[in-house]
Amino acid sequence: MGDTGFLATLLTRVAASLPEHGLYPLLVCTFIAGMARGFSGFGAALILIPIGGSIVGPKIISPVLLVIDTIAAAGMLPAAWRAANRREVFTMASGALIGVPLGTAALALADPLYLRWAITIVSACLLILLVSGWRYHGQPRAPLTAGVGGIAGIFSGAAQLGGPPVVAYWLSGASDVLVIRSNIMLYFAISSALTAVSYLVGGLFVEQVFALTLVILPLYAGGLHVGSRLFGLARPATFRIICYTLIGASAVLGMPALDMLLR
Repeated sequence: MGDTGFLATLLTRVAASLPEHGLYPLLVCTFIAGMARGFSGFGAALILIPIGGSIVGPKIISPVLLVIDTIAAAGMLPAAWRAANRREVFTMASGALIGVPLGTAALALADPLYLRWAITIVSACLLILLVSGWRYHGQPRAPLTAGVGGIAGIFSGAAQLGGPPVVAYWLSGASDVLVIRSNIMLYFAISSALTAVSYLVGGLFVEQVFALTLVILPLYAGGLHVGSRLFGLARPATFRIICYTLIGASAVLGMPALDMLLR
């Protein structure tokens, strides 16, 4: 009887914490973001953050994505640790140690409307970076590596958008593809841990974050699974085009001026 009462209370509190408008678009967007992450390895934040920010606000959706993506990616860490160039990863993480708190401060203190416009603009710029195919072609050096980590840390702390700068930088190197992939995975595990501590200190892990996490985590995990299974069924270029299209649509729909479309 006690367990039944606890479950009923939990479900009531979860239901009370869900958004009054836009829940179904958010659920669909979460599944699509998971698919993008599953079949391309990136794009979840660029898809989910603009639209999720327009529905529940950046201060809720950013911690939610941090939690669900950390849970979903946990199983890949042991292999990444073994294969990564750990010295280079920790050099980049030293920059994130400074950048993440700065981004978190912006998330916690900035006006939500201004922050949403900033996220839309940053998402669009990062999409242009990805579509252009630009890569850094110079020699990787420790100060530059740490600087990229700092920039990515600011984007991660503010909106979980730290992926593109790191990917563009490391893909330019001469390292083996497995090492690059492992570097990226290990760096973001460290960055996520730093962000979690920063969010905790900033008071961003409120009840609504965990309530929404319970609801959308299964959809995100399902999207990851479907995306991973779809990866071998089409050319990588096709999936990149799909991801870029989804990211662009998300950036546009996430604009505050178009809020009525998600109601």
